[in-house]
Amino acid sequence: MTHTPRLKIWHVALLGAIIPTLAIASTPTPQAVIAARHAGFKKMGGAMKALSTQLKSDAPVTAVMVGAARSIAASAREQTKLFPAGSGPASGIKTDALATIWTDRANFDAQMNRLISESNKLVATAASGDASAIGAQLKATGAVCGACHRQFRADN
Repeated sequence: MTHTPRLKIWHVALLGAIIPTLAIASTPTPQAVIAARHAGFKKMGGAMKALSTQLKSDAPVTAVMVGAARSIAASAREQTKLFPAGSGPASGIKTDALATIWTDRANFDAQMNRLISESNKLVATAASGDASAIGAQLKATGAVCGACHRQFRADN
């Protein structure tokens, strides 16, 4: 019993040393974050192209369209996590992300939320198999992408 207080103090001291180290070790570098968001946007673009290709075919496959729409929606949700402070142009790493993402964060976050909303609608619409409705929702989703690019992306 006399060892219990020392043991508790030792555990607290050990955890106090380990937890900050784990947080630092798990924090991605700006370069890793920029690479991840670039890959995510490429994946999203590929899925949009796949969906568009299906819509242009004589016999679009609903399962392929749903898969592409789900990929777009999943990527949209992930992208919102990939713009932490310090991962913009000020990091010194090449990125097309404009500094206005961080100086006008509320507007950027609203755009990202619109992307998530429209891409979720795209998933639901793709499941219907109605090519006309899917095309219209793909256009609406793409319009959100374009609006965000015009405001927050350097190469547009």
